[in-house]
Amino acid sequence: MPDATSGPAWERRLLLGLLLAPALLWLFALIVLPQIDLALLSFRERVAPREYVASLAQYRTFFAEPLYWHVFVRTAVMSLAATLATLLIAFPVAWTIAKLLRGRLSALLFVVCLIPFWVSETVRTLGWMILLRESGVLPALLAHLGVTAAPVELLYHDATILVGLVYTSLLFMVVPLVSSLESLDNSLIEAAYDLGGSGWSILREIVIPHAAPGITAGCIVVFMLMLGNYLTPTLLGGKSSQWFTEQIYTQFIVRFNWEQGAAFGFLLLALSTSMVWLGLKLSGQRFGDVMRRT
Repeated sequence: MPDATSGPAWERRLLLGLLLAPALLWLFALIVLPQIDLALLSFRERVAPREYVASLAQYRTFFAEPLYWHVFVRTAVMSLAATLATLLIAFPVAWTIAKLLRGRLSALLFVVCLIPFWVSETVRTLGWMILLRESGVLPALLAHLGVTAAPVELLYHDATILVGLVYTSLLFMVVPLVSSLESLDNSLIEAAYDLGGSGWSILREIVIPHAAPGITAGCIVVFMLMLGNYLTPTLLGGKSSQWFTEQIYTQFIVRFNWEQGAAFGFLLLALSTSMVWLGLKLSGQRFGDVMRRT
């Protein structure tokens, strides 16, 4: 039976093009075209009803207004902190799934990590609100145990936002880490112990370098998800969340200033792209190798 690798070269290219056509059409229609339209919006200024001129005014507004710049930097810093926290929590979990457990126990732990994603992000975030609000379960338990004199409000803090972000992104860090660690030969670790290596030196010299593509892939995916997250920071952080996606929402939906919202969106895109590039450079990984781990 003929396949995609048989026949003349032009037939193979034609068959490959037909196979890729639906995906390419989807990418072009739903991703490329909207991005082009937003780019055009961000470089124009409204001077009168339905009258526009080409301008950089939207970007000048961002740099001239301290609030926008502060929220932008805050979002980037907190996303980095949450990504690091997710990595520190996910690595032992991934190591346990890939190396310490076998068979059903490994699959069970993976399912436990998957369970939160059986419901929508809205339901998960509302669950955290019920748990952490002043009249919620955790403050009442702390007061009952005598840790606090009375139930305290645990919502609307930066730490609460970080907890919610880590919780919603943990699986996206675990999956590429498990994929990387499963391919690590156990005999390398055994040989290192036989040669007198300590646990920390083996982790530093063998485990982390081998898992580097998975670590990079997980950090890239998690950071981009956190950077663009709107629901979790808004609900858990309240009015003081100061997340940049909330500024974009305000410009588009509240103020109907699509030009400013488009500019903010492209600034966020530039930040995520630059962080991905920086992460690849610092880790010494190639983009293709990293994406195969996702």
